[in-house]
Amino acid sequence: MVEPGRPGAPTVPRARGDIARRVAGSAAVGCALAGAVAVTLAVVAGPGSGLTGYVSEAGIADTGHAATYRLGVLALAGALLLIGAALPPGVWAAPGLLAAGAVCTAVSGVVTCSDGCPLPPFERTTAADLVHGGASIVATAAVVFAMITLAVSGPAGPTVRRLAGVAAALTLPLCVTVGLAMLVIGRGPVVGVLERLILALTVLWGVTTATALALCKGPHADGSFR
Repeated sequence: MVEPGRPGAPTVPRARGDIARRVAGSAAVGCALAGAVAVTLAVVAGPGSGLTGYVSEAGIADTGHAATYRLGVLALAGALLLIGAALPPGVWAAPGLLAAGAVCTAVSGVVTCSDGCPLPPFERTTAADLVHGGASIVATAAVVFAMITLAVSGPAGPTVRRLAGVAAALTLPLCVTVGLAMLVIGRGPVVGVLERLILALTVLWGVTTATALALCKGPHADGSFR
């Protein structure tokens, strides 16, 4: 029997921490999938304007599927928090960025936009529109920066690093393109399609990363998961 305190001997607090992180990863998978399904159902069944509109239009107060949409967004916010909690010790910045992304995601779900979710500079906006739009933008930026941070974080492990690197490489150019398109041409099919691609990639990254964290056996000295 290995004596407690010897090098390499797993301690009870560490073992409990590993189990808690795996549970958080499993819960994150469930929240991400449930949130994605709820938001998708609300967008498809709602009275939106197709690919020319924003996904957030499904959450407008007078639509029949607003509650489903908001619950889905809150579930996605919970998934971000849980992914941050499931990350191994030694990972810096990413947990905080994911927490910030979760808070802003929740705000974007609670503070609904007006009809059509107008945004400047081509449309007249209300205070709620600006809060909703700003929270959505900050949430997306926080998650993308978390991906970038994880891609270069040794303690995250090779699987999490690879998933983050691929997701960041695909998502970051799309985010830049959406920002430019909103400033130059405003609402339209280009922004609508790109927004949906960004959200789909983000959810896919969340599900795969949370699954990897749930399946890991615990962090090792070489930063890998076994």
